[in-house]
Amino acid sequence: MKPIHNILASGMMLAGLSVATGAAQAGAFDTGIPGTWSCTGNCGTLGANGVVTASPEGGNYGWIASNTGITGLGPFGGTDGSRLRTGVFSAAAGDDLEFYFNYVTSDGAGYADYAWVRLLDNSLTEVALLFTARTTPGGDTVPGFGLPALNPDVTLSPASTPIIPGGPVWSPLGGYSGACYSTGCGYTGWIGMSYEIAAAGNYVLEFGVVDWSDQIYDSGLAFDGILVGGKPIDPIPEPASLALLGIGLAGLAAMRRRKHA
Repeated sequence: MKPIHNILASGMMLAGLSVATGAAQAGAFDTGIPGTWSCTGNCGTLGANGVVTASPEGGNYGWIASNTGITGLGPFGGTDGSRLRTGVFSAAAGDDLEFYFNYVTSDGAGYADYAWVRLLDNSLTEVALLFTARTTPGGDTVPGFGLPALNPDVTLSPASTPIIPGGPVWSPLGGYSGACYSTGCGYTGWIGMSYEIAAAGNYVLEFGVVDWSDQIYDSGLAFDGILVGGKPIDPIPEPASLALLGIGLAGLAAMRRRKHA
């Protein structure tokens, strides 16, 4: 039989799992991509690197990039790309969803790569389009031209987002780090996004980036500082984790009964 102190320890560890996982997401992805998130394509974490400075939260940030990506991921078309989704989390009506992002692209002119962030429900149906960026030779890179309008309740800071031009040096771009195809390549710098969640429910946050009409001169997206209602995302435990937590709590109750018998 498993010793009761081990059962108790397991229960306490599982009880603190969602808090610890959420804390890892509060700032800078210092321990890597959280285990409850799912990556399709090319994802990772970094500190200050090339043109992308440390996140406004300090330390590391999460990133996705289109190089070595997967075909068919873009909700608005395109070729290969990458997508990262959080685990399912709960939010109350009126909670503010906030994060920072930085779009980086080595592509320009007629090859308009793009990135996006969407709020999905727990069946992965879009609830709100929170951000788009798209390579453009002039004007604002965010929101992305020719893409669906952002949710009207989204606030971006700064509101004006012209590209900082040039061949961006950033390691997630792989062999295209430092390269620039024609006008429009560069990076946005860190931009803040805020959105008020309209209805209580369970949600998933989706980050994505896609090459438009070819698979060269790649693009990427950095992000950090993800908060819901002023707190880090707190993933809903999987049913198996809940069952193990129940076993741990039951063991604690049994120990207390024996102690008072």
